[in-house]
Amino acid sequence: MSARPCPPLEREQLDLFQALPGVVTPRDAQDLMAYPFFSLAKSRRIAPIDFRAGDVAIRVEAMPDHGMATIWDADILIWAASQIVNARDAGLRTSRLMAATPYEMLTFIGRGVSKRDYQRLKAALDRLQSTSVVTSIRQPAEGRRHRFSWINEWQERAGRDGRPLGVELILPDWFYRAVLDNALILTIDRAYFGLTGGLERWLYRLVRKHGGRQRAGWRFDISHLHRKSGSLSPLKRFAFDLRDIVHRQPLPGYLLFTEVEASGRVLLAFEPAPTPVDRLVPSGTRTIVPSGTASSCFREPQSVLRGGLETENPAPNLESNSRSNILASKPRTGVSKRRWIGEREGDDS
Repeated sequence: MSARPCPPLEREQLDLFQALPGVVTPRDAQDLMAYPFFSLAKSRRIAPIDFRAGDVAIRVEAMPDHGMATIWDADILIWAASQIVNARDAGLRTSRLMAATPYEMLTFIGRGVSKRDYQRLKAALDRLQSTSVVTSIRQPAEGRRHRFSWINEWQERAGRDGRPLGVELILPDWFYRAVLDNALILTIDRAYFGLTGGLERWLYRLVRKHGGRQRAGWRFDISHLHRKSGSLSPLKRFAFDLRDIVHRQPLPGYLLFTEVEASGRVLLAFEPAPTPVDRLVPSGTRTIVPSGTASSCFREPQSVLRGGLETENPAPNLESNSRSNILASKPRTGVSKRRWIGEREGDDS
């Protein structure tokens, strides 16, 4: 009986895509921005993430030897997505098999290039490869699941003289197909890589995905945010950390504040940050203004008056704020109190 032929290796079936030099716009996959796929803690996490909302199901499992891939490890996926979209837009052929030098990857995501940074990059690749994800997102049939790792495999390349030439990695098909779909990719602010906290990084990606540049902003129920983050912190600690982020305002391009409804429910809200023009601030601007803006103001022209009640709604969060959005569409009587930075809040932590 003849031996059964071995299937060809995945690497042998893929063309190699070499990372492009030069400045590339950072881009992120919307699915990764909207749902809990990564650990937000810098310490090793072994406990799985198990999230369900409607027909969306996500389970993320970690290997004890490496721990779960973190939101800082996801910077490598942002680098990969940015490279693929940039090459595709330039008319170049892309592939799930990518090659780059550690220097190119580290400088893109705002890291150093010391020996310790190289070691951390390898550890991040190990966590991405060993973390297992199973999800129903983007599955054609109801009830179907797709299981993958963030990196199918990776290896270091070396020349004949043993000199390191770079890193090769293979992306999963689930992620690669999302990157090639324009509707599933968003540009992000390069200042994102400078955010040091896991929660504020996750919050920026969520805000960028849901709100974009909508002037009306967006609102989230804090308990829903806690569940959607996949965080292991208790709800009270999570709410305390959110208030600290609201106090510091670290998210590039957005302002955060909290609102309290008449029922007592607390919402986290955000709006695009105003862009100062000629160092002047339009009258009526929110009390939070980018630093360096002059104190003088000019008055904008009065808007044209319209008859009837104003019925324009803030951008709805259909996942968690249906009740709030229904209220928002009615005349603003007994509106919720908005808590701004500098106002005294009760300690509900």
